Amino acid sequence: MESQSGSVTNISLPDSSLRGTLNSLRFSSFPTLIGLNLSNNNLYGSLPSHIGNLSRLTILDLSVNNISGTIPASLGNLRSLSELYLNNNNLVGPITSIGNLSASLTKLYLYTNKLTGTIPASLGNLRSLSKLYLTYNNLVGPITSIGNLSASLTILHLGSNKLTGTIPASLGNLRSLSELYLWDNSLVGPITSIGNLSASLTVLSLSSNKLTGTIPTSLENLRSLSVLSLWNNSLVGPITFIGNLTASLTVLSLSSNKLTGTIPASLGNLRSLSELSLQNNNLVGPITSIGNLSASLTVLSLSSNKLTGTIPASLGNLRSLSVLSLWNNSLVGPITFIGNLTAPLTKLALSSNKLTGTIPVSLGNLRSLSELHLFENSLVGPITFIGNLSAPLTILNLSSNKLTGTIPASLGNLTTLSTLFLRDNNLFGPIPPEMNNLTHLYDLQIQSNRLSGNLPQDVCLGGLLVYFAAFDNYFMGPIPKSLKNCNSLLRLRLERNQLSGNISDAFGTLPHLNYMDLSDNELHGDLSWTWEQFNNLSTLIISRNKISGEIPAALGKATHLQVLDLSSNQLVGGIPKELGNLKLIELALNDNKLSGDIPFDVASLSDLEKLGLAENNFSATILKQLGKCSKLIFLNLSKNRFTGSIPAEMGSLQSLQSLDLSWNSLTGDITPEIGQLQLLEVLNLSHNMLSGLIPTSFSRLQSLTKVDVSYNKLEGPIPDIKAFREAPFEAICNNSNLCGNATGLEACATLMKNKSAHNKGHKVVVLTVFSLLGSLLGLIIGFLIFFQNRRKKRLMETTQIDVSVKWCSDGELRYTDIIEATEEFNSKYCIGTGGYGVVYKVVLPSEQVLAVKKFHQTPEVEMASLKAFRSEIDVLMGIRHRNIVKLYGFSSHAKHSFLVYEFVERGSLRKVLKDEEQAVKLDWDKRLNLIKGVANALSYMHHDCSPPIIHRDISSNNVLLDSEYEAHVSDFGTARLLMPDSSNWTSFAGTFGYTAPDSSEQVKHKTRKKGDGHDMDAEKEEDVRKEKKMGRQKRKRCPFP
Repeated sequence: MESQSGSVTNISLPDSSLRGTLNSLRFSSFPTLIGLNLSNNNLYGSLPSHIGNLSRLTILDLSVNNISGTIPASLGNLRSLSELYLNNNNLVGPITSIGNLSASLTKLYLYTNKLTGTIPASLGNLRSLSKLYLTYNNLVGPITSIGNLSASLTILHLGSNKLTGTIPASLGNLRSLSELYLWDNSLVGPITSIGNLSASLTVLSLSSNKLTGTIPTSLENLRSLSVLSLWNNSLVGPITFIGNLTASLTVLSLSSNKLTGTIPASLGNLRSLSELSLQNNNLVGPITSIGNLSASLTVLSLSSNKLTGTIPASLGNLRSLSVLSLWNNSLVGPITFIGNLTAPLTKLALSSNKLTGTIPVSLGNLRSLSELHLFENSLVGPITFIGNLSAPLTILNLSSNKLTGTIPASLGNLTTLSTLFLRDNNLFGPIPPEMNNLTHLYDLQIQSNRLSGNLPQDVCLGGLLVYFAAFDNYFMGPIPKSLKNCNSLLRLRLERNQLSGNISDAFGTLPHLNYMDLSDNELHGDLSWTWEQFNNLSTLIISRNKISGEIPAALGKATHLQVLDLSSNQLVGGIPKELGNLKLIELALNDNKLSGDIPFDVASLSDLEKLGLAENNFSATILKQLGKCSKLIFLNLSKNRFTGSIPAEMGSLQSLQSLDLSWNSLTGDITPEIGQLQLLEVLNLSHNMLSGLIPTSFSRLQSLTKVDVSYNKLEGPIPDIKAFREAPFEAICNNSNLCGNATGLEACATLMKNKSAHNKGHKVVVLTVFSLLGSLLGLIIGFLIFFQNRRKKRLMETTQIDVSVKWCSDGELRYTDIIEATEEFNSKYCIGTGGYGVVYKVVLPSEQVLAVKKFHQTPEVEMASLKAFRSEIDVLMGIRHRNIVKLYGFSSHAKHSFLVYEFVERGSLRKVLKDEEQAVKLDWDKRLNLIKGVANALSYMHHDCSPPIIHRDISSNNVLLDSEYEAHVSDFGTARLLMPDSSNWTSFAGTFGYTAPDSSEQVKHKTRKKGDGHDMDAEKEEDVRKEKKMGRQKRKRCPFP
């Protein structure tokens, strides 16, 4: 605080922990005050209007407080004000009063508030303004008035608002401008005018807008430019202009656009370049020229393009490089170039390419390396190179390669490691005890190898472990003791090993645990855990173990539990009613020794989608309350002791796809309400004592693909639907007197001849009535067809033909491009058919080969569902995995709707198996690799995608083979996104007749995951046997165009 002649001229109290408001401050007591700085305190409340009485004030700094309210107009009274700092507060409202501020104002800082409204033209009144910061607010509208700002303006920050419109050419009026930030807005249109900006401009940031068009060559006029940021827009065209940019450019970021062409050698002209980001574009060709880049380059990111060729050894010329990111391209060859890289490198990302060979020990030369990403390549050999790596390494990802050998003990030297991914390789042997040294582990994934021995006992010794996955190995012994109270743990997956031991006391306090799968092991003991400590557990799977005792009532205290699978154990007693307190989506208790009846509370679980109680000793009648489970998709009560009739309330289960009540003691007629289950695909009522006629309402079960009513006392005609007509005799045998058009049954007409004569008159009456009803029905159908066709015609007439395809590749693909390339889907381009449509091979004029799946012509209501599916298609197009066919795009059109995929050379597994010559080439090693590839793809969709994705339609038709017989999972037409926070996990069904085995044969497969989680080895083995038997009997059929 300074004073002169007894008067205060300056108050400066920044960072002084002041707290309170400014309303009680008597500004009139400081008539000579020139400077007021109260920044970075705890001031709150609004700016008082009497602050305008400080008529001599030149600097006002109230930044970094909690001041709220609007900016008072009385600030305009401060005619001597030259600097105003109100940033980092909670100010709201428009900034229209700013134009009334002092004409001598040079600096105006209002960033990081909650200001709204448009940028007023009156800002042009501030003729002395040199710096204007309005970043991080909620300002809207166009920026056309910016050109009227002071000619002396040097810095203009408008980033992170909600500004719209185009970039005005009048920005060129700001001849002194050196920094222009317009990033993170909603600006549109081309950027042709930016070449007219001030020649003194050093920073131009237009990223994260909606800008379009090409990048103008006039950028070369900006000879002082050092930072050019245009990332996250929709800019197109080649980047040949780059070589003409000023040599002073240090940062060039063009990532996340739609740029095409090759990387020009002229990039080497930018001798001052330190950061180059071109990722997420459609750039092609080799990267041989990158070794000529600036020696001062520190960051080089070319990931997620379509770059090809090998990685040049000349990268070693970039002696200052700290970040090298080339992942998600099509780069090939060995990675021996690593030995030429420099010590300053901290991050190396080469994942998702086609790199081969071994990992060189020269990686150890990179003593500053903190992140190494090599996943999803074809790297082979041991991982002994780990011993040469340095302690600063925090992330090591070697997943999805073909690495072999054991995990070296030297891994324990990487004590700073937080993320270790070794999954999906061919590693074997025990985990070295030195791995217990990794006390900073956050994410450990070693699943899908051939590892054995015990799990690392001190895996959570550091108390930081969040994700631990070791499934699909040969681990033995107990669950690590350090997991008992691993408070940080979120997901634990140890399924499909040979773990043993008593788990009664294996887990204590795990407050954050969300997912646990211990299935397919040899664990024993009971479930007497402190369930109230599992506050966030949503999925618990302990199936196929040797768990005994009763299901504890305390399990109902795990209030977030949604999936509970305790099937195939040795549990006894009843189902505790406390489970009714949960919001279960899936409950699987089949194959135990449970008894009693189903509690009313459990039978009324309104969110339940899957209920499996098969192979137990449940008795009494089937509760009618099950009819309230309106979301139920799978219901299996088979192999129990249920008695009584099938409740009519079953007809309320409108989402039901699979119903199995077989091997019980049910009696009486089959309730006709089952005929209301329009989505039902699998129905098994066999081995009961049901009698009477099969209800005529069954004729409406058009979705039914598998039915079994054998070993009952049924009589009369079978329903005239495909499922019954094509049912094997074993599915309808051992009944009283069934008849109809099915294998092994007598025709109903023959049986009718044996009836008494007195029934003939009754038959005539019945036939007459049915004839009249048939005629009336025919008229109604005729009118419906007439109006339906007229409606379709109108729809076709009002629909534009040239519809753009939703496309994630380079350039644009139009609807007409596909139509022309296939001569409007001429059958000569057909390469196969499926349940939903026909697949065509399409060769574009650019010689790019695609596979186009055209949907069968469907009614408007079905087309509407396809349009609703487009949001999910957007997510599916983002999938990148070497065992998943790339989905490039989607078009929904009244005439033709189709999906656009990458073309995979050898076609489907089914086709290969039917070809004797190709089937011989598909030896057992290839078949084993094929099965592993499919499993990797499913694991990726289930556990690595966010949100997770379920395919729901895995079959030999949907597994394609490339030229190397590598498996690629295809056909997402029946996929369903699995939203983690949603209870609607499986509301979109798979192809009728080929849902995954757990949908239809829960007793046989006893699966845990919906849709894809079945035994892949068993399915592929079944495919092989079936296809060999079929030979060449079936041939491809294509419709006429």
